[in-house]
Amino acid sequence: MVNLSYALPRAAKPEDVGVSSAAIAAFVRICEENGVENHSFMIIRHGKVAYEAWRAPYSADTPHTLYSVSKSIVAIAAGYAVDEWLLTPNTKLIDVFPELRPSKPDEDLENITLHTLMTMTAGKNVSLIADKTSKYWVRDFINTKQSYKPGEGWSYINENSYCVAAMISRVCGTSVTEYLRPRLYEPLGITSYQWECDPTGVETGGWGLFLKTEDLAKIALCYLNNGVFEGRQVIPREWTKISSQNITKGIRNAPEQGYGYFIWGCDCDDNSFRFDGMFSQFAIGYRNYDAVVVSTNNEINEEKAIGYINQFFPDAFFDGDSPTEEEIPLFKPLEEISASERHADLEKLISSKTIKLIQHPMPSYLGFPLSILTLPAVYMSANKGGPMDNIRFKFYDDECTMYWTEGDDSNIIHIGLDGTPRMSRVTLGRLKYTAYSAAAWTGKNVLEVHIRLLETIGQRILRFKFKGSSVTVEPSSSPSLSFLCERLEPTVQNSMAGQVPQSVIRLMMLNAYKLIDTTYHGKLR
Repeated sequence: MVNLSYALPRAAKPEDVGVSSAAIAAFVRICEENGVENHSFMIIRHGKVAYEAWRAPYSADTPHTLYSVSKSIVAIAAGYAVDEWLLTPNTKLIDVFPELRPSKPDEDLENITLHTLMTMTAGKNVSLIADKTSKYWVRDFINTKQSYKPGEGWSYINENSYCVAAMISRVCGTSVTEYLRPRLYEPLGITSYQWECDPTGVETGGWGLFLKTEDLAKIALCYLNNGVFEGRQVIPREWTKISSQNITKGIRNAPEQGYGYFIWGCDCDDNSFRFDGMFSQFAIGYRNYDAVVVSTNNEINEEKAIGYINQFFPDAFFDGDSPTEEEIPLFKPLEEISASERHADLEKLISSKTIKLIQHPMPSYLGFPLSILTLPAVYMSANKGGPMDNIRFKFYDDECTMYWTEGDDSNIIHIGLDGTPRMSRVTLGRLKYTAYSAAAWTGKNVLEVHIRLLETIGQRILRFKFKGSSVTVEPSSSPSLSFLCERLEPTVQNSMAGQVPQSVIRLMMLNAYKLIDTTYHGKLR
């Protein structure tokens, strides 16, 4: 019988299941001292949760964006399809989509298979800034230039995993989410999930999945135990072995730590695996230690975040005599904007009036219209939300509300004015989020609104400046767009190598944030 509310058992203390609390404490301290913004951290050993922590306002009940950890979950979906003889590793992409086969024979295209897609050896070099508003992602992938013959090189291309999701959806006749529901989600008691889709309703595959930390831990634990969960074979046993092998060993440019079917190897030993996502989303399975570590973060320097995990794990696991226990410090809550002096006359003037904005064409052209969504939340998205317009505030004793429209969506959120953020549910770009919002008057006529969508990373900051009936809106984000663009430049350079001069890419990245987070002007009506 399926248990839809199953929670992993908890150990009374880490040492009870062979985990050093002193090592956990040292890990928390080094993350805090070096500015790693951990959102959650969980350790499971011998089937029990040894330690768990969330940084406020993030919590156990809120799903978190997983970025490329999504690839490992779509790989599990592929495992079911192979086990059910709907696909094989040698199934050709073009055989699943025969209507896209070109009239002129293309040997390379004919050699792109489920295997080459899932090992990142297909050879298509899709640009990181490819248009995601197109309805024909598989066609666009097929029409992309071939960088090398399938199987002869390795390159990390997100669209490989989208094509796998599209293949699964086509042969199964349903969405990947619906396909996984009775096979993976229900047996593990996972009830809260959403997955971003392309404009036709096919899951993005390589990104866009949202899960709770414990639910990701259940999947990793099931995978660690050869697909068995609570005595039931949930994931095909052979698939858990095949998909986590170093399949790409010896292939040009393949990662040294190993890469399987959308699953990374680990530097710590050859019998570990890692689900890995941008901004440091991790689920790591240590088979030699019967342990799993799961961590969600807002840390763009993944080497830094994984480096701290590797510094203490798996060394923190022990069997035999228990080391001395140590109190584990808490993650410090994220700072929010403080309450300020209110401006009753201005609030009365603004209340219930509508701010109509003059829209800038450039941010929308670049794919980042004005929105409460941060750039990391939408940079690979088809449904980016925006542009914001028709903004209305209404002020009360200790809070205000903000109503606005973004495309076909309209939302209203509660915003704390007393230093305590308020929670609200919003829908943007077909996805649901929890808005955690506070505001303060930072000048005589400047209202600064801070909005954190807890399912994503980062914080949106909107500064409204009022002068008579004129309004300007200055958007910014934390982490800043300038910092993100600087960090992402090498990835974009690699993605667009040979297509655009490096100097042009560098200039574009250095100035992109100025074009995206530009000042907007409007009128109170």
